[in-house]
Amino acid sequence: MRKALLLSFVLILFMGCSMHPVDPKITMKAPKYVDQLPPKVNDTPRSNPGSLFGQGDNPLFSDLKAMHINDIVTVVISENIAQSSNAKRNLSKASKDNLGGGIVTSAGGNGAVNSLVSKINGVTNIGLTTDSSNSFSGTGTNSRDEKFTTTISARIIKILSSGNYFIEGSRELLLNGEKQIIQISGVIRPYDIDQANTIDSKYIADAKILYKTEGDIDQSMKKPWGSKMLESIWPF
Repeated sequence: MRKALLLSFVLILFMGCSMHPVDPKITMKAPKYVDQLPPKVNDTPRSNPGSLFGQGDNPLFSDLKAMHINDIVTVVISENIAQSSNAKRNLSKASKDNLGGGIVTSAGGNGAVNSLVSKINGVTNIGLTTDSSNSFSGTGTNSRDEKFTTTISARIIKILSSGNYFIEGSRELLLNGEKQIIQISGVIRPYDIDQANTIDSKYIADAKILYKTEGDIDQSMKKPWGSKMLESIWPF
């Protein structure tokens, strides 16, 4: 019996812990369609020794834009999130019912009989009255304003058959014991890369941007695991 109770308590504990919302996470894995699409196959460049542009590693005249796998493109991350919403609701309901009836009914038109019936019904009248009302009023306001701006370099991981690029990049910075991590991935069009080989984050499809810090400040802002466990099993 004791073993069964102990097992039940452990199961309830783990079920409560599993219901606790986990910390938000993001994966930088490429979308499924990026893996499913075959890479673009480049045609073999034709040799033209007399060309002014050349075909070497560092030709004299060339486009500085990223065009090949492992080429680097600079991403300017400028994300602004502004949100404001107001909600108001008023509900009310009122109802009133009356039910009554005597036990004697007069079928004739004799005044004396009718008077007697009225007196009997006045004493024996069965009456039921209900009166109820319900009301609800609620208001809510939500506002949010966030801004994140930085610059990061990313590599072309795959050139899709459509000609678009799947890029991925990361940067880690350690300052005074605090580690800052920035990661980005997504699909871009080569036409959106400007002459300086930079692209704005708003032109990235399926963009995934991660920014987090690791260190003492980050640990001080997190709840201890004991508090999380108690909140997960506390029913109120």
